[in-house]
Amino acid sequence: MASPVEVIPSASRLIRSLRDMGYDFSQAIADLVDNSLNASASKIDVDMVFDGDDSWVQIADNGSGMNPEALREAMRYGSAQEYGEDDLGKFGLGLKTASMSQAQRLVVASRWNRGRADICSYSWDLDHVKKTDRWEILPVERSELPGQMSGLLKEGRGTIVYWQRLDRILGFKHPYGESARKRLSQMCRDLEHHLGMVFHRFLSRDHRRVRMSVNGNEVREWDPFCRSEPKATPHQPRSFPVDYEGVQGEVTLEPFILPHQSDFSSQDAFRAAAGPAGWNQQQGFYFYRANRMVQSGGWSNLRAPDEHTKLARIAVRFSPRLDDAFKINVAKMRVQLPAQIREDVKAFLAPLTKLARQVYDRRENNGHREGTTDSSTATGTTRNRQSTGNARESDSRLTLHQWSAKMRRVAHVSERPVVERVLRRLADE
Repeated sequence: MASPVEVIPSASRLIRSLRDMGYDFSQAIADLVDNSLNASASKIDVDMVFDGDDSWVQIADNGSGMNPEALREAMRYGSAQEYGEDDLGKFGLGLKTASMSQAQRLVVASRWNRGRADICSYSWDLDHVKKTDRWEILPVERSELPGQMSGLLKEGRGTIVYWQRLDRILGFKHPYGESARKRLSQMCRDLEHHLGMVFHRFLSRDHRRVRMSVNGNEVREWDPFCRSEPKATPHQPRSFPVDYEGVQGEVTLEPFILPHQSDFSSQDAFRAAAGPAGWNQQQGFYFYRANRMVQSGGWSNLRAPDEHTKLARIAVRFSPRLDDAFKINVAKMRVQLPAQIREDVKAFLAPLTKLARQVYDRRENNGHREGTTDSSTATGTTRNRQSTGNARESDSRLTLHQWSAKMRRVAHVSERPVVERVLRRLADE
């Protein structure tokens, strides 16, 4: 095995900044999944085991694998890497920064040869960096590979990423006890939801079919646009040209208006459509870069979230060549709508949010409102708006949930934080 490869001398001073790159656990795993997809993997398995100081996380794929030279280059900070038009990678940092943001030791093993189980493996170890003040990629003998890495790669080509000493994940210097165990268990559940949302187009049968699992549980796609619901309504897409510092491209917006609660196929389907962050926070834009979701929900400061427009969701697709125009961050989880199209997009939104409000309010073509379902409760309560003459009498019979919805509707933007705090206190009583 080759001797250690020195990359950056005196690197111990860089550890803190490299570990604070803005990743949370689910984002870090998603960044590694990007690498697996770039390697044409069709199966990606994430496993997490709680065992105190010996807890570990493993991400294994059946992609094309890497030979020793390619693996050393992939693990090197500042590596020179070119990405294709549809590649999910961006900065060439994900494998290292995503991993070291969560763990103190990273081991990567890969098999690239179909006919022979030729396996190469290297590691980053922060204890070694602190001890030697040298930023080095360390070779790992096959007999020294942790867990089942060597055995898994005997079955075929692929790459396995293995994290040890999970100080950032478990939040304890010595992670023992039920609290740490529950923390890891919750993170497993959150990761399933996150991967199902971010990679839903890859998990879909309508696209390139990929299978993912977390601790043996299959990751299921979460489609924010509910296209399997018969009454979900797609609307005419629109493309906007962007020219940023000489780089030209198009941004395509695909609007969807989701059904009224009573028009979903089931109450379970309605609850699932709320998404990881809940109905109000999941309304708005869903940014896709090369079919991978980069940001979910929100209106990019073009408007405020509104209970009455929560059924409006819009896919925003852009090519990786427009990364600089969208100011995508290292973790590939935050973007900014290009300034030159903001006003046009805002005008495009106006009729869509109006239509979303009409669906929410169940407004008929003649202007009469049928009644609305209060989204604050899973079962819903029907609110019939009376004429102006008896509105005050009707208000006296409103439930707390109905009052909450009404207060949110009439509150000015500057008043909403106060209204939300009051409503939370009422709900807690």
